[in-house]
Amino acid sequence: MNLLRKILFPIVPIYYVITWIRNFCYDHNIFKSVAYDFPVIAVGNLSVGGTGKSPMIEYLIKLLKKDYTIATLSRGYKRETKGFQMVATTAIAKDVGDEPLQFKKKFPEVLVAVDADRRNGIARLRQENTDLDVLLLDDAYQHRKVKAGLYVLLTAYYDLYFDDIMLPTGNLREPIGGMSRAAVIIVTKCPPDLSDQEQNHIIKKIKPKENQLVLFSTIAYSKQLKRDKESLSIDILKKKSFTLVTGIANPKPLLDYYDSLGLSYEHLAYPDHHHFTAQEIKELQSKNVIITTEKDYVRLANSLENDLWYQPIEVQFLNQAEQFDQRIKEFVKSF
Repeated sequence: MNLLRKILFPIVPIYYVITWIRNFCYDHNIFKSVAYDFPVIAVGNLSVGGTGKSPMIEYLIKLLKKDYTIATLSRGYKRETKGFQMVATTAIAKDVGDEPLQFKKKFPEVLVAVDADRRNGIARLRQENTDLDVLLLDDAYQHRKVKAGLYVLLTAYYDLYFDDIMLPTGNLREPIGGMSRAAVIIVTKCPPDLSDQEQNHIIKKIKPKENQLVLFSTIAYSKQLKRDKESLSIDILKKKSFTLVTGIANPKPLLDYYDSLGLSYEHLAYPDHHHFTAQEIKELQSKNVIITTEKDYVRLANSLENDLWYQPIEVQFLNQAEQFDQRIKEFVKSF
């Protein structure tokens, strides 16, 4: 915890009260939420920082896209445009945000839109796509003006929300009681060998309600690096050094994985969703081989001419994946 965050500790109770009152007003219909007559699934977290929302959205897309017309709606964090926009595969990250562009490039058949006003975004999506079956809201847990039919709450194993405090000293966006809105709580980025004993210990700390499903997942790293339609075995990196470029909230799991493979690399870390400057691009051009995350790749691919690849990842449940899939499918079929 840096010094500034410690100095700001007196603000924590104020922020807590403000967010608690806001939630109380929505929970008791003093402030109005809009519910919908079709399946809306929101994926989010209680804290700032990376909990694996994008891989979870992609998991849900893979689960549902064969049977339904799906759309994703994000605010398009750090984009330089305003208002509602449909995302095309030819878009650039500065206009639509890196994660929405990542979704569209990976799943071109899926509708992808951005709008900070989720109500307006949903209305426009349904107006322009009358065959829309399911909507996935990315990072919308605190967007109370919209009432999703099902909430998936993520908390990272290395930064569990029940061990945290409110902003600005801690990372919580709202009080822990907000977890009650979730139908599913997923502890993400777990060690693959997390024991049943520790899982049970975490569940006891979460104190789920009777109808809440608590699951554990890890990040599975592909053995094949990718760029456009090309693939490269990660084993080749064992014979050469490279530069790893990350602009994500928490690169530690990726670093741990590469270290476990015995790879030799230089790590250049940038802030989450970082827009690379001309000077930074010039410096990166001098590197021979660059490996980056998929989110960073969509921001760098059009700017770098050197050997650039990204590390594909996906969500992998430690157990009970079938239970999660069933919960999601039953919810969608209920409409």
